[in-house]
Amino acid sequence: MKAELHPVYPPSRITCACGNVVETKSTRGSFTVEVCSNCHPFYTGKYKLLDTAGRVEKFRKKYEAKPAAGAAKAAEGGAAPAEGAAPAAKKTAKKAKA
Repeated sequence: MKAELHPVYPPSRITCACGNVVETKSTRGSFTVEVCSNCHPFYTGKYKLLDTAGRVEKFRKKYEAKPAAGAAKAAEGGAAPAEGAAPAAKKTAKKAKA
């Protein structure tokens, strides 16, 4: 093996925003993180549902069931023909001419 090939791997401290400190080794050195296994909801089981600025209501309003366009015209009085009715009407008109 070549000498001095591997990087230096000194002890380091990883500090979380919650105050948890993990002692390990790293080539990066000591650093801080925002979330660790002591404060992350997946590991703790303490989930918080945050609805910032009504995002859930905005989503529901945007995607709520809307009436079909044909149903709206029929309700107004102008009955729209069914989608399959137009080709059938053409066929009967051709037979009447023959």
